[in-house]
Amino acid sequence: MSLRINAEAPNFTAQTTEGEVSFHDWIGDGWAVLFSHPKDFTPVCTTELGSVAGLKPEFDKRNCKVIGLSVDGVDNHEKWSKDIEASQGHALNYPLIGDPELKVAKAYDMLPADAGETCEGRTPADNATARSVFVIGPDKKIKATLTYPMSTGRNFSEVLRLLDSCQLTATQKVATPANWQDGDDVIILPSMSDDDAKKKYPNGWQSPLPYIRIVPQPK
Repeated sequence: MSLRINAEAPNFTAQTTEGEVSFHDWIGDGWAVLFSHPKDFTPVCTTELGSVAGLKPEFDKRNCKVIGLSVDGVDNHEKWSKDIEASQGHALNYPLIGDPELKVAKAYDMLPADAGETCEGRTPADNATARSVFVIGPDKKIKATLTYPMSTGRNFSEVLRLLDSCQLTATQKVATPANWQDGDDVIILPSMSDDDAKKKYPNGWQSPLPYIRIVPQPK
């Protein structure tokens, strides 16, 4: 199954470090970020899980829940969480999904269907493609994805920036330009006519090119 932007995020029920989760019910009416890991006790992932724990208040401010996934069982996750806190200075403060039967990784197209049905005997390299981030909206649809190699730690400040853009553009007929940060100028969507744009933006816009209309970020 190939997942694309605007596809429905696969629902699942799984055990986590915070008990059983039914994913769509857990998301509720807000946003969610699901990010995955190929194996417990891997060095780059250890730093990432700690980084997200430190940034959780920022996700909370955006009405966005975070949830991790690693291709191992919850018992291993509990042991790993102690290493994360000791080395990164932040304890896990969000659920980490156990996926010992590879069901969630397969549902999210991070492992092939023929990968087997157990994490036992699999190395991080065997699960190297379980390195994705999914931004999921209140409608349970995938709004954005990012996939990193095992050798490159993910930039979760960029994930927050991406989330800000997804949330803004979900409610306003604008797009965000390269390197945009919350509060910067935005671009009126080409699908909005000039007449409609004049009603929305009576002070007009900047047009460095005929097809680019730049305005302050809507409130």
